[in-house]
Amino acid sequence: MFDKIKSNIENDRQGVIDLQKLLVSIPALAPESGGEGEMKKCQALVEYLRRWHFPEPEFYHAPDNRVPGGKRPNVLYRIKGKSGTRRVWIMSHLDIVPAGELSLWKSDPFQLRVDGDRIYGRGVEDNHQGMTASIIAAKAFIDQGIAPEYDLCLLMVADEEVGSEYGIKYVLENHSLFSRDDLIIVPDSGEPDGAAIEVAEKSIMWLKVVTRGVQAHGSRPDLGRNAFRAASHLVVRLDELYRKFDKKDSLFQPPYSTFEPTKKEANVPNVNTIPGDDVFHIDCRVLPGIPLLEVENAIRLWANDIERRFNVTIEFSFSQKAEAAPPTPADSSVVKALAAAIKTVYKVNPRPCGIGGGTVAALFRRAGFEAAVWSKLNEVAHQPNEYALISNILGDAQVFSHVCLNRI
Repeated sequence: MFDKIKSNIENDRQGVIDLQKLLVSIPALAPESGGEGEMKKCQALVEYLRRWHFPEPEFYHAPDNRVPGGKRPNVLYRIKGKSGTRRVWIMSHLDIVPAGELSLWKSDPFQLRVDGDRIYGRGVEDNHQGMTASIIAAKAFIDQGIAPEYDLCLLMVADEEVGSEYGIKYVLENHSLFSRDDLIIVPDSGEPDGAAIEVAEKSIMWLKVVTRGVQAHGSRPDLGRNAFRAASHLVVRLDELYRKFDKKDSLFQPPYSTFEPTKKEANVPNVNTIPGDDVFHIDCRVLPGIPLLEVENAIRLWANDIERRFNVTIEFSFSQKAEAAPPTPADSSVVKALAAAIKTVYKVNPRPCGIGGGTVAALFRRAGFEAAVWSKLNEVAHQPNEYALISNILGDAQVFSHVCLNRI
């Protein structure tokens, strides 16, 4: 049966192009990004899949009064399998990030451009590749009249790019859709050879540091307290975090915790003024087993010392702070099923890995469900001229179908 499904998928290049063309043409941006949410895109997709004879979907929309209609869409398609003992879930997201600087694009980011095996447009990789691959896999079962071994459930959610409050987090908190025996796949991260199966993520802490001193004329530093100078001393001290928290774990790349000063906010607009206030941000990605509180306390001790030395105050706040979720075991059913499928389709030796970035798999893992993150990606998400390979989409669809055809 896999040969029939595989052949159906291999011959559906035009289906990939047509579906991606639709998805790219409807920007689905969160209100935080100046958009109206994902409902227009969801409605267009539902209507499109009716033409492909998909079953009627289930809706689990989240209320959000910031968007037209007051709802953020979460839509589920079930392709019934031979056995109801477990389900194979493939969860993708409807929303995208803004196009960014348009002058950097070689074509309209919201009009699909096809160039051989490459398709260009905002969202074609993140996350239309995973969404399209899962749909093409499901379409092959429908076209061939073949039932998967277990129910194939395609869940397409809102709000992944800005926190998932109205997406998978809402679904998990308000609906009992998942069971411990289910296989949950999140096609939202990967590597160009398709071998990496993400099973673990680092803890994440985004720390905003506000330093307050006294503004003064540039020629009279004796009358001021330079917040920028004081904050810079704290930035330099951050290098010590790499030595203090030097644990290594080869599952991750890089195999150590990272502590990087990133965003620097403007202080004074002119050269000859000593800034009284200064703001910068720190992005910490911390290996499991190292409590975030220990990292925060180390930075706080240095900040206290700098406060005394420079007669300033330093305040902390967090835009994101989450301890690492329990990892998905490398010998779990979902990892073993994916590994067998990847080896069959892509002829590579799969390997479990950990990442520093955050995915919604962490939400599943914290809720007690084993989830694996996988796609064959060139990792151009959020970049200008974002692209995906049609061959990868068709290959990923074959991987998903292989998982669905084999009894675990």
